[in-house]
Amino acid sequence: MATALSEEELDNEDYYSLLNVRREASSEELKAAYRRLCMLYHPDKHRDPELKSQAERLFNLVHQAYEVLSDPQTRAIYDIYGKRGLEMEGWEVVERRRTPAEIREEFERLQREREERRLQQRTNPKGTISVGVDATDLFDRYDEEYEDVSGSGFPQIEINKMHISQSIELEFGAGDLQGPLFGLKLFRNLTPRCFVTTNCALQFSSRGIRPGLTTVLARNLDKNTVGYLQWRWGIQSAMNTSIVRDTKTCHFTVALQLGIPHSFALISYQHKFQDDDQTRVKGSLKAGFFGTVVEYGAERKISRHSVLGAAVSIGVPQGVSLKVKLNRASQTYFFPIHLTDQLLPSAVFYATVGPLVIYFAMHRLIIKPYLRAQKEKELEKQRESTASDILQKKQEAEAAVRLMQESVRRIIEAEESRMGLIIVNAWYGKFVNDRSRRNEKVKVIDVTVPLQCLVKESKLILTEASKAGLPGFYDPCVGEEKNLRVLYQFRGVLHQVMVPDGEALRIPKQSHRIDTDG
Repeated sequence: MATALSEEELDNEDYYSLLNVRREASSEELKAAYRRLCMLYHPDKHRDPELKSQAERLFNLVHQAYEVLSDPQTRAIYDIYGKRGLEMEGWEVVERRRTPAEIREEFERLQREREERRLQQRTNPKGTISVGVDATDLFDRYDEEYEDVSGSGFPQIEINKMHISQSIELEFGAGDLQGPLFGLKLFRNLTPRCFVTTNCALQFSSRGIRPGLTTVLARNLDKNTVGYLQWRWGIQSAMNTSIVRDTKTCHFTVALQLGIPHSFALISYQHKFQDDDQTRVKGSLKAGFFGTVVEYGAERKISRHSVLGAAVSIGVPQGVSLKVKLNRASQTYFFPIHLTDQLLPSAVFYATVGPLVIYFAMHRLIIKPYLRAQKEKELEKQRESTASDILQKKQEAEAAVRLMQESVRRIIEAEESRMGLIIVNAWYGKFVNDRSRRNEKVKVIDVTVPLQCLVKESKLILTEASKAGLPGFYDPCVGEEKNLRVLYQFRGVLHQVMVPDGEALRIPKQSHRIDTDG
């Protein structure tokens, strides 16, 4: 099955793969690999003008890779952000004596500053649509007392409120029971670790115009933790303080609010699964003058720009509610569904199980087939748009193979004299062995010469990286699963091995031997 094609897959050279070294390679290993490729591609070794030009281009690419990886500072940045990270504005100011971890922290700060500047140069519209649904008639019914009421046999589900807001730098809201809302947001960095936001709002209602002011002072306590202090005056006056810790695997919040009419304490935890769908499971406990509310739920990415989430809220005296939210790019669609004013186990059960059943049914029957079709279309478009880049990489690989011919001839002579390692045939790309996929086209390239060129002292070692970055290789089927199949001879005996792209390979091995008995 085709996989999503990232921009880095085409735009970023894999320097480790080019030099055929481990990502943990020492400076001595880097130097040895660099010297070997320099001897292979040095322009002065070729008299033919065309070969000399090709050798010069490949020689410069190898030199660029070595320059980046031999410097601890640029290597740390490359390991984190790839080749594009080296081109980011501001990295040259990072102190050279810092550790990779310190460089990463400093570089992330520079990246945030660049994103902030980009946001200041353009507007970032956001919108929210909230539709409140009253479904209490599903559980809180009085059929025995009101049997004579017309239509009482069917539960009544009603939309009891709606709110729509859109913001660029200004915020506009309408549709809520409180009336239209007009707001203005301001943001300013006070120090590299501290910032303040202010939101001025005017609420229009039947009682007149009600002004409001909200100010939030925030400070980064460490890399993953932020402390907030919020003052709100006007519509609902309150003072709130909270600490938020956000890491790759979890999001934790502790908050305390004193205000009129709401004062409460809150603790919430969200676990982030490291999967492709970015699944998150969350739970919270909120207690205050209004009562106590327990909330739990989950959210999951259903497409590149869409996240679907649902949460069950159980409270006293609020009852049971189901909250469904869809984030689509910068738009948010929110549907709070009030199920019952009482704590009914049946309402809790259906609010929990119902969304799960509906989601998995929709995911299997609608979402998954749709995403598969979209991925295929996107992959095809990306192949068409990057056809010239692929053609260039193919030409570079063919040029590298021509430059390797003389070196390979000498390597084969040396290996034959000692009954060593001879690459008989090597193919790289998409192989189709499954009968159910026989209609798919095989897309492979011959990489016998490039692999033989990497043989040293009757050994061939390939690191854990995509083989497409090796000298003499290119990607014959961008975005699809690839393998490397090698038929080789060692001590006069044939061996064969096939490994997925990205896995390490070390030959010769006894387990690769072809059994010719019988």
